[in-house]
Parts: sequence; structure tokens; C-alpha cells
Amino acid sequence: MQIKESAENYLETIYMLGNKKDFVRSIDVANELGYSKASVSVAMKSFREEGYIVIDADGGIMLTEKGLKIAEKMCERHNIIAKALMYLGVSEETAYTDSCKIEHDISQESFDKIKEFLHKIDQD
Repeated sequence: MQIKESAENYLETIYMLGNKKDFVRSIDVANELGYSKASVSVAMKSFREEGYIVIDADGGIMLTEKGLKIAEKMCERHNIIAKALMYLGVSEETAYTDSCKIEHDISQESFDKIKEFLHKIDQD
């Protein structure tokens, strides 16, 4: 399943907002990402048609199993890479900013090795 970086960012944002609040709307996503409401509405329509989200009658956005799988993967990558960067001495703010860029391009093999390394040092 290969989707574009922007779609991964949208799905991850919906996931993170959903963990903070019970009800996620397009305006919440627009505010979080700094995008126009119109741009987010177009994206949400596409995600709904592609089966990544469902939108209830009140405008609440919920991830489908398909969307959740991608969002959880991106969130895990974001957090693991940020943790690795902070371990190397990068400030938390920079680590999270950089991890957002890296998470989309890093190979699964490299990510798995970073995750494995962090797991080993956490055991010590």
C-alpha cells in the first residue's frame, strides 16, 4: 500500500487529534496542519472515497481500519525516529520536526534497525 506523503500526514494528524479529543472535524485538521479548510475538505472527500476515513452526519472524521493502519505506522515512525535523534543530542523540538520529514522516506529495514537499537539501549 503506497500513498503520498501528504496523505500520510493527513491520516497521522487525524489519528493524533483523535487521541486528544473525541470529535475530529475538517477544521481541526486544517488548523493543526495550517492548511485552508477548502484544501482539507477536498482531501477528506478523496480519503472517504478511497476508504481511509468515514465522516458522520455531524462532520466527525473517523479513520477506517485501512486509514488507521497507515496512521499508526506513521505515528510510530515519527516517535521512534524523534527518540533516536534526541538520544543523539538533538533538541526535542528539532527531533520531532526532522522526524516528520524522515518518517516518510526511511526504508523499513533502516527503521527496524533504529527501533531495534533503541530497544537494546532501553534494556540497559
